[in-house]
Amino acid sequence: MKKLSIEGLSKSFENAPVLQDVTFSVNEAEFVSILGPSGSGKSTLFHLIGGLYQPDSGSIYLDSKNVTGKRGKISYMPQSPSLFPWRTILENVLVGGEIVGQENEQEASEMIAAAGLEGYAQAYPHQLSGGMKQRASFIRSLLSPQSLICLDEPFSALDEFTRLEMQKWLLSIWEEHKRSILFVTHNIEEALFLSDRIIVLSNRPAKVKRTFHVPFDRPRKENITLTNEFLEWKKEIYNELRDML
Repeated sequence: MKKLSIEGLSKSFENAPVLQDVTFSVNEAEFVSILGPSGSGKSTLFHLIGGLYQPDSGSIYLDSKNVTGKRGKISYMPQSPSLFPWRTILENVLVGGEIVGQENEQEASEMIAAAGLEGYAQAYPHQLSGGMKQRASFIRSLLSPQSLICLDEPFSALDEFTRLEMQKWLLSIWEEHKRSILFVTHNIEEALFLSDRIIVLSNRPAKVKRTFHVPFDRPRKENITLTNEFLEWKKEIYNELRDML
């Protein structure tokens, strides 16, 4: 069953085309990553899905309903955690449910503990490390009532070790809750490790250049990244991107 359908989406700014006839879908409980050259319009695509921009042409469907240009239909996690500094971690993760009157403090507390943040529910964002803030931000996304989570390079600012730990944690939480996720990254290895499918965008104006169906079974362990099969897939995707440089 399709959770998200993007149909013929195009967008220009000041007569400069950014996206052109982009079409793809995300299925129920599927993890899809988007890769593309810098400036190919990945963030613009998220802004369109989130209703912040109106497309020049094309449509966006969520749960078979046309949500083109409508805000508040997705749960969005940007590159920075964007936690409210004046609210505790518990208060921050409850924001999405609070807006629609569906906050569940017990569930939030349990997820905070499960994320390794036990004892920090009443702490403030400035008291947490970067990785801890990202965990809190993702919990907020999970607890929001929207059925699709869009993650815009959420681990790009983290060091390599913390990034790997966050990837493993994200997979463990996702495999438990199985929400539909659309994930933007510049990191091929990250996309392969996390995803069911990888969509490669072309240079501007961006189109869907190729889609890769990731063959690795779940649950995934980090040592999969050292296998010959993984490295061959990484090489093939790299060559697809290199052709656009």
